[in-house]
Amino acid sequence: MLEIKQNYSLKDLNTFGIAAKAKFFVVVRTIDELKEALQSEEAKGISIFILGGGSNMLLTKDLDYFVIKLDLQDFEITSENERIAIVRAGAGFVWHDFVLKTLDRSLFGLENLSLIPGSVGACPIQNIGAYGVEIKDTMYQLEALNLDTLEIEIFSNSQCKFDYRESVFKSELKGKYVIINVSFQLSKTPDLKMEYGAIKSELEALNITVPTPKDVSTAIINIRSSKLPDPNKIGNSGSFFKNPVISNTIFAPLLKKHPQIAHYKVDDNHTKLAAGWLIDQCGWKGKTINNSYGVHKKQALVLVNYGGASGKEIFDLSSDIIQSVKDTFGVALTREVNIY
Repeated sequence: MLEIKQNYSLKDLNTFGIAAKAKFFVVVRTIDELKEALQSEEAKGISIFILGGGSNMLLTKDLDYFVIKLDLQDFEITSENERIAIVRAGAGFVWHDFVLKTLDRSLFGLENLSLIPGSVGACPIQNIGAYGVEIKDTMYQLEALNLDTLEIEIFSNSQCKFDYRESVFKSELKGKYVIINVSFQLSKTPDLKMEYGAIKSELEALNITVPTPKDVSTAIINIRSSKLPDPNKIGNSGSFFKNPVISNTIFAPLLKKHPQIAHYKVDDNHTKLAAGWLIDQCGWKGKTINNSYGVHKKQALVLVNYGGASGKEIFDLSSDIIQSVKDTFGVALTREVNIY
């Protein structure tokens, strides 16, 4: 029998640590429990909110929803040959734990995504990425429950319509499916990607000359730990803004005016700007408001809740930052975090 709770506090279930309540709340550990929750009296006439790791969201108010916390924890190698393996994990599996588990089994391709907060089920929605790797590079397929029919459907990589921090589940299919598991095609042969960030210098600092995928993972864990606050200690949701991609016709005069602007080539016609650099140049990095929230002192992309801030206060801060960057550089930042 499911234990459905009313007016349930979500403070410990979102990494910002925002004090907000759910009208109804339940934890489900199996597909049958998920279906039972969706067919319950509490689910009638109310919006369904699927909660994963709570790491890519900002709660600005109490949720007049039926919040369902997914705790699907299965892990299985569903097929393999001498070169690759297909690995499936339940939507509730902690993403970083999943990455480490694949490395322990000498399956490679996810090492650059180490220490990203969140759950396996949430990662395709956002097409999470870091250090030159995105979910779309290795995701084989996923299974999702259709909220209208309660039937399980399979989505291939191409059907997910991945883009930069985007997928079909953030656009046309938003709110219509619940991802229940995700499968990845991983390699048994290392193919290290170390060109991004400070991976090589961190490996040198560790005195590693012939790195393994586990070494790359360790280096990235060290780098992220040194730059990003631990949400268990300081409320945050990681990167709050996307890196803006602009046309080269807009970028050319911007570069002339700001020769030091941090940027990366996307293709022959587009350039990606470092949102953190733009925010830093506008003077926001390290700014604290009322001793309760602000911008992290080591990474301008990260907004933080030191304790007691409301979601609306943090949202308003993000709006001020967006306007500041627009006024200074003529570039529009977009929030990466989902706002509720």
